[in-house]
Amino acid sequence: MDQKIQWAVNHMPKTDDKNLPIMGLEEIGKARTFHESFPQYSKTPLTKLDHMAEYLGVKEIYLKDESYRFGLNAFKVLGGSFAMARYIASETGKDVSELPYSVLTSDQLRKEFGQATFFTATDGNHGRGVAWAANRLGQKAVVHMPKGSMNYDYCLRLAAKEADETERGVIVQDTAWDGYEEIPAWIMQGYGTMAMEAGEQLKEYGCERPTHIFVQAGVGSLAGAVVGYYSNLYADNPPTFVVVEAEAAACLYKGAAAGDGDIRIVDGDMETIMAGLACGEPNTISWDILKNHVKVFIAAPDWVAANGMRMLGAPIKGDAPVTSGESGAAPFGALSAVMTMDEYKDLRNDIGLDASSKVLLFSTEGDTDPDRYKNIVWKGLDK
Repeated sequence: MDQKIQWAVNHMPKTDDKNLPIMGLEEIGKARTFHESFPQYSKTPLTKLDHMAEYLGVKEIYLKDESYRFGLNAFKVLGGSFAMARYIASETGKDVSELPYSVLTSDQLRKEFGQATFFTATDGNHGRGVAWAANRLGQKAVVHMPKGSMNYDYCLRLAAKEADETERGVIVQDTAWDGYEEIPAWIMQGYGTMAMEAGEQLKEYGCERPTHIFVQAGVGSLAGAVVGYYSNLYADNPPTFVVVEAEAAACLYKGAAAGDGDIRIVDGDMETIMAGLACGEPNTISWDILKNHVKVFIAAPDWVAANGMRMLGAPIKGDAPVTSGESGAAPFGALSAVMTMDEYKDLRNDIGLDASSKVLLFSTEGDTDPDRYKNIVWKGLDK
């Protein structure tokens, strides 16, 4: 554990928050209704970890377990599927509410819309989600995966170029850049289904609102979706938001540490076990939301995620175990380190965590790389 957790309290200048309405409650309601129309839909569990909360010294811990999502072991399909539906809606002059699963998969829509090819770059989960949704909706998908020295951001540029050169080619990517913001906004709205479910499940547990929400970030789309949705849901009294990144790709943390509000880019190999977070160029829409609403940005070394995986996989007796992958467990690992290690008491104070805190976290993936999961959790390796 030579590497230390780094953090930056957010002192960046606020903006006019023009992107917050993307995650408005009505918009997310449409995404939720769309996902509910899938025959494979069911709410993923929100696990309450009472004994772990007592051990860590907080009041309540809630963990959304996305390893159950549509049989795909990860949350990402929520974004890609909704973006496809929104794209098809815009091309056919319809509102997405007119295109539930049964209509999207109908012969009538195939006649009206035809077929597009959806391109994407992925570390795995997003690509699987796009391919799965395209297959269900009778569309084509081309998925690029980084290999060898090619990093995610280069792979993304390659996918975007191919989409440009293909008739009816569409890039479906969860990062936004200037001139490419509509589809990433739809993807973020798709992720909102998960946040909306969790908000309802908290109430079922008798928790009106969490005091703290920890969320992981790669390009920041998930983080922007979660922070944006709950900033709208709890507009009168928002929780304290904490963003956790992989140290090797901590572009948001670097932006927060600089304090000027400008985007920072991390490039190179970005070696980390948290493959889903190994992205060095922030989503421009999300960055705007995060600047305005996040309290603390954390850059986490790999041991943080590995500890989180082990603790969730073998929690304290009486708490349900959760199979959480490397990117999924990073926020819980950060919470655990902050609450149990004296060297991070200043971080604990900066976040405002204490015995009255009610913390919500998202385990965004299960053991999507089963061998690596076993190496870390069973064999004690951190790679």
